Amino acid sequence: MRHLAIYDMDKTITATPTWTRFLVHAARRRAPWRLALMPVIGFAGLGYLLKLVGRARLKQVSQRLLIGRAITLPDLEAVAESFAAQEIATGILHGARERIAADRAAGYRLVMATASHGYYAAAIARLLGFDDVVATRARGDGQGRILSLIEGDNCYGPAKLHMIEAWMQDAGIARGDVHVRAYSDHVSDAPLLEWADEPFAVNAHGPLRRLSAERGWPLLDWRY
Repeated sequence: MRHLAIYDMDKTITATPTWTRFLVHAARRRAPWRLALMPVIGFAGLGYLLKLVGRARLKQVSQRLLIGRAITLPDLEAVAESFAAQEIATGILHGARERIAADRAAGYRLVMATASHGYYAAAIARLLGFDDVVATRARGDGQGRILSLIEGDNCYGPAKLHMIEAWMQDAGIARGDVHVRAYSDHVSDAPLLEWADEPFAVNAHGPLRRLSAERGWPLLDWRY
């Protein structure tokens, strides 16, 4: 039987969310004047809290403001690599590093599954020794540029599980032939945790702690 260990990224592996910090990092490197647009992103974030703007739309708007409508793939990769190096140096939870190493030593195939954009999540995952990444995908324009648009689904909530299942199908991995561990900090990953053979609530916020108590899922805290 094969073994998969599927990890969420933000606040599971990383100490804090990465998306806004990535955008700020990109703006500082490429066009610092764009940081003056941060209040606009704040208004968009308020719209999200009021349920007037969806998560995917908020992600697209914030990327358009701080990176631009389009960026060449080499430029994006350079920004992603520099951000990943910074994150590995200062932003990874020690407990996450230990668990990742333990799962690797036990023969698990390591999969990062995150709502963050794959273009920088993959860079972080590679430096941590992950084997595969399932993440939100950015749309290209067919001319070597990456647009501030999402291709397909935002890898969040039920969509994350669907994207993992699609990845498994493409990789030739049948669900009945694999034992799955899953780690997440957020109740939005309840579909993934319900589906896993070994679900772990990691650094869990209130709603996930309550659901874990109902389901009997182990609680792990990697923040200390």
